Amino acid sequence: MSQRSVLSSILTLRCPKCRMGQLFKSGKISKPGSLFSMYPTCPHCHQSFEPEPGFYFGAMFVSYGINTLLFIASWITLTLVYPDYSLLLLLGLLVGIVLLSLPFSFRLSRSIWLALFVRFDPHQAIK
Repeated sequence: MSQRSVLSSILTLRCPKCRMGQLFKSGKISKPGSLFSMYPTCPHCHQSFEPEPGFYFGAMFVSYGINTLLFIASWITLTLVYPDYSLLLLLGLLVGIVLLSLPFSFRLSRSIWLALFVRFDPHQAIK
């Protein structure tokens, strides 16, 4: 069995300790709240996904960085495609991007934040 890399486990939203278990429960578009539901522990290695209260406070800053990159890319794309855009069009585009990318940036920022603090254990990946 090939082992996932750190980047692969972050992007596929896997446990950073075993790189096997999923971080998030599968959500449904019809129930938007379910898109943000995390497992309390890893289904594979039982690593706690909430090591301490308020642990994911720092993930807000990661999410801020992801959203900033999305905003800049959207602004540059809009400028290249439609140079005479109005401020209202730009703001509408950014609001739409925020709403559509919220589950993605939320999940990715938590995955990155957890991977910064939980080390990979190759013995857990074998179980």
